[in-house]
Amino acid sequence: MKVIEKKYLLPFILVTSLFALWGLANNMTDTLLAAFKKIMQMSDTQTSFIQMAFYGAYFCVALPAALFIRKYSYKKGVVLGLLLYAAGAILFLPAASTASYAFYLVAIYIMASGCSVLETTANPYIMSMGSPETATRRLNIAQSFNPIGSILGILVSKYFILQDISLYSVSGTYAGLGVVLLAIMVVMLFARMPEGKPIANSQQPIAATFKRLAKNKRYAWGVVAQFFYVGAQIGVWSFTIRLVMKELGYVETQAATLYLISIIGFCASRFVYTWLMKYVAPVRLLAAGSVLSAVCALVVVLAGGWVAVIALVLISAFMSLMFPTIYGIALGSLNENDNEKGDVKIGASGLIMAILGGALITPIQGMVSDATGSINVSYLVPFGCFVVVMMYAIMCLRKHSLTVNH
Repeated sequence: MKVIEKKYLLPFILVTSLFALWGLANNMTDTLLAAFKKIMQMSDTQTSFIQMAFYGAYFCVALPAALFIRKYSYKKGVVLGLLLYAAGAILFLPAASTASYAFYLVAIYIMASGCSVLETTANPYIMSMGSPETATRRLNIAQSFNPIGSILGILVSKYFILQDISLYSVSGTYAGLGVVLLAIMVVMLFARMPEGKPIANSQQPIAATFKRLAKNKRYAWGVVAQFFYVGAQIGVWSFTIRLVMKELGYVETQAATLYLISIIGFCASRFVYTWLMKYVAPVRLLAAGSVLSAVCALVVVLAGGWVAVIALVLISAFMSLMFPTIYGIALGSLNENDNEKGDVKIGASGLIMAILGGALITPIQGMVSDATGSINVSYLVPFGCFVVVMMYAIMCLRKHSLTVNH
């Protein structure tokens, strides 16, 4: 069975390109923590407000975005997302003029709102492009291009922001990105993209949809697992540069190189995981990845020097399949029942709203770091999150015998 049918190839390529765009935003934002800590002399807790603004927007905007694409179309959702993303990036310029941290947080919130609309639109669209049996593999392929955007984001941050840290280096870089996004939006506006198949109950009252979603345990607990996974991922990456600087005595640009290596490992291992899904059920790989990630997080807590840094880099490789696999398992469960097929777009928004974990869990990690005076100890927070993901994988293994996709 083909993962991507020929008739969907072009729209698949166009939509997959969007995955790189929000990966770019995610990882440029991660480096802002180190930049603002130096520019404005902030604590780890204060800089974590950046992630609260970014991932808080994901939570607030995902459901309205789902309602928007349910009423209009996937294509209009893409255009709206790109417009908001570009507007937020360009607002970094007036934020620099006022030298206001609050203004920056507003700009980040608007930019992340655009990313939320894009993710809410693109993920279910990719899953709908073919057989439900290969949907998780298809989503993993598309999501594999997300860390490519992340790598580009780190390179842009390293050479345009961290090289000469100032408000204007930060703002000029983001404003330039905004201009590029506007150009991409124009291209997408005129591109021909097919719509998903209409579903009979897709316009039912939202309350009825929420009731059905809550009763589906594989979906509902998938949202919980996604919340904790995203919190772990953002926590791991947000403090990577700071931990490397502490353990190895590196400056920001040197530490950013190791951060880049982490993202490259994340990207490469996601392709490996996708290949393995031809032979091993995705949920089994999810269980293995969560155990290995938890072990590496404990090593970061207990060790120091290069041992801690290597373990930190390995976490990225082991956790790379988690977001698309949790997403695919949870959303795929809605396609098993005809009564729930019309709930897919709203269900997709719930899994994107779970990205709120990055806003709530990262500050907890920052507070643990400030309270204990040790970034290493703060990695107990991602450790706990990976345990939750492991429990979800075990639950799915017990309740469902998932077949290998070929």
